[in-house]
Amino acid sequence: MTYIALLTALALVGIDQLTKWLAVSMLKPVGSVNLISIDGKEWLNLTYVENTGASFSILEGKRVFLIIITSVVIVGMLFMLLTKRIKSKPVIWAFALIIAGGIGNLIDRIFNGYVVDFVDVRIIRFAVFNFADICAVVGAALLILFIIIDEIRSAASKKKADKTDEPRTESADEQD
Repeated sequence: MTYIALLTALALVGIDQLTKWLAVSMLKPVGSVNLISIDGKEWLNLTYVENTGASFSILEGKRVFLIIITSVVIVGMLFMLLTKRIKSKPVIWAFALIIAGGIGNLIDRIFNGYVVDFVDVRIIRFAVFNFADICAVVGAALLILFIIIDEIRSAASKKKADKTDEPRTESADEQD
């Protein structure tokens, strides 16, 4: 299961790099293309952006720091997966998505000095993002969801075990 998830992550990195190549080739010359408009208002555009920071351009210009942090997280997750410390299938897949997103943006950061972003949701005021960001965010959201579900299940089974361990008291009818 782990190797299939990692091969999928590799394929997702390929998709990310392809979409970024397309953005550079087709969007960079024009800047922005509207995809969806409703009543004259732009909802979704493809907009070429070079992001030197992380999400929402935080840590802008901190390239080396972002490369180090991303690399450490990716290596840590790979280590946990390859040494079989993670056995839960949903968590394996969440890790694979996070790894794919991290590697996709890490490639840009190392070779370009910036990350190519192009998905521009204008219906809400939101940061321009890319396919790698989608992978990382979905993976992180799934990981959080799986942890919460696991904690709820653990608490429920502990509560159930505590109830069965309670000493039974005899009622007056049972004593006769």
